[in-house]
Amino acid sequence: MKLTFLGAAHEVTGSSILMEACGRRILIDCGMEQGPDIYENQPLPIAPGELDAILLTHAHIDHSGRIPLMVKQGFAGPVYATTATAQLCSIMLRDSAHIQEFEAEWRNRKAKRAGSQPYVPLYTVEDAMTAAQQFRPYPYDRIIHLFEGIEIRFNDAGHLLGSANIEVWVTENGKTELIVFSGDIGNKHQKIIRNPQPLHEADYVVMECTYGDRTHQPQEDYIPLLADVLQKTFDRGGNVVIPCFAVGRTQQLLYFLSQVKARGLVKGHDHFPVYVDSPLANEATNIFRKNIWDCCNERARALLQQGVNPISFPDLVTSVTSDDSRAINADRHCKVILSASGMCEAGRIRHHLKHNLWRPECTVLFVGYQSHGTLGRALLEGTPVVQLFGEEITVRAHIQKLEGMSSHADKLGLIEWLGNFEHKPKKVFVVHGDDAVCDSFSERLRTECGYDADAPYPGAEYDFALGRWVVEGSRKRKQPAQAFGGDERPQSAAYQKLLAAGKRLMLVIAHNRGGTNKDLGRFAGQLNELCEKWDR
Repeated sequence: MKLTFLGAAHEVTGSSILMEACGRRILIDCGMEQGPDIYENQPLPIAPGELDAILLTHAHIDHSGRIPLMVKQGFAGPVYATTATAQLCSIMLRDSAHIQEFEAEWRNRKAKRAGSQPYVPLYTVEDAMTAAQQFRPYPYDRIIHLFEGIEIRFNDAGHLLGSANIEVWVTENGKTELIVFSGDIGNKHQKIIRNPQPLHEADYVVMECTYGDRTHQPQEDYIPLLADVLQKTFDRGGNVVIPCFAVGRTQQLLYFLSQVKARGLVKGHDHFPVYVDSPLANEATNIFRKNIWDCCNERARALLQQGVNPISFPDLVTSVTSDDSRAINADRHCKVILSASGMCEAGRIRHHLKHNLWRPECTVLFVGYQSHGTLGRALLEGTPVVQLFGEEITVRAHIQKLEGMSSHADKLGLIEWLGNFEHKPKKVFVVHGDDAVCDSFSERLRTECGYDADAPYPGAEYDFALGRWVVEGSRKRKQPAQAFGGDERPQSAAYQKLLAAGKRLMLVIAHNRGGTNKDLGRFAGQLNELCEKWDR
């Protein structure tokens, strides 16, 4: 048996591992790289048509997003996943394809004006729909015979509806060994999703370390905190706008809001409406409702036994069409608006921000991480002005955040999960973490916990028969200069001048690192305005 680590090696996104065993070639996860990357994911060393199967830990795009591309390039085999993961992927991969096609259309408008070559999307909606037909859904805790000598089982990872650790039994030359792929390990004590279910046996473990360098703050009781935000905002006559990721976080917020209403925690504003303005979130919520009994924790099960759906309540309004979305802002009554994207970079949330950011009575409430360079991050850092749809909007709304909401285990949770194995695995492979985190967490496992742990680089190959690495993997980093014209086309003097100005801008940004939030926010707002003007 061999493992080749193709993606999410010394990085967080783009999870992909090739397993070769019993004459079969199986891909564990097939994720898309998202956000800034330090290392290049390695290409699949075989043609996609030579793959025998894909095993999928969960539906997030950084684990599933390249499956339609594999199909487009000739993969015709089965994709094994849990039932809920298969259902979520049917909508999430289609949504990803829409984004690919939209980006291609936008780029090609610019390319046509510039006389450049047309841009081809990674895959289309048709590719995504074809991929959906190749999914083979299974419940948790059932042993599945894949091929001669290979069996698997999905175990609840507690990260997202349908998320799984995957146990893989491989029998070669009369010897059976068990390798566990952790997927993303969930945070404990979430309101709907179960805690990660412990595993007790493994010969080898491949595990994530996203938060392997930090501990989460103690989880607050979010329900009274949320109720307080609603009470104060509604008393001012404003709306509460919540930028919210469509899958997972939206459903978590619906649970909190259902409890706010059930306990009558907001006084004087009976029957305040809650709008979910995201077609993807609405479809995902329907899938949550279908699977909630099989995947939810005891708290949610108790509500279901009482006939109460924990993510549904009176005055919940789903918005589907563009007309539905526009009508939300035409209504002057106080309301809650949940809309994607969670970092305010695209989608309907930007329209709601345009209508509410300038109103001092309103609140924009963040409930998730905001990456550097996003509009959401700029708002949290105090930018006084934003540019939306060519219009300058002054930020007068209250900007707040509910801290500590994470669906990933922290370093203590990761070590606790690993400690459930009754005997130390022969080797632990650490993946799915930032460059420094992979190193620090694997070092912690070696020196403090006594594990044989390594953090492989992209392209690294481990041979189990030999018991050693046969390919070290590439430590070559992406060149930062690629951000400023990595294109090999001839550059005019004017363009070279523009590149020089861009490099100077990066130095100016670095020099302002210690500035006040107010000054940095104003600087970010000015840069975003400039980008809006020239990104056409």
